[in-house]
Amino acid sequence: MIEYNVLWADVARADLDDIANFIAEEDGIEIALEVVLRLERKASKLVSMPKRGVIVPELLDIGVLQYRQLTERPWRILYRILGNTVHVVAIVDSRRDMVSFLMERLLRV
Repeated sequence: MIEYNVLWADVARADLDDIANFIAEEDGIEIALEVVLRLERKASKLVSMPKRGVIVPELLDIGVLQYRQLTERPWRILYRILGNTVHVVAIVDSRRDMVSFLMERLLRV
């Protein structure tokens, strides 16, 4: 079985920091750390089976097939597989409008 490298884009790490900061303010640091660890653990599973995630439905609708997602409720971990490397590109609250999020992210880049 092939092992993949899992790399986090700076912007995905920033998403994780934003989530942690928000949760820390609302529910405390301990809960924020638990959530961060859950998300990191979920993403680390991509080392062995990166195709386990589904293609991002909103992107599939427009024919963009290279981005996949894993869900760790209520977040979506968006990533792309390039060779033997999995690039985590975003962590998004699944309750958020994905099209708006993607437009904001594209305009920020």
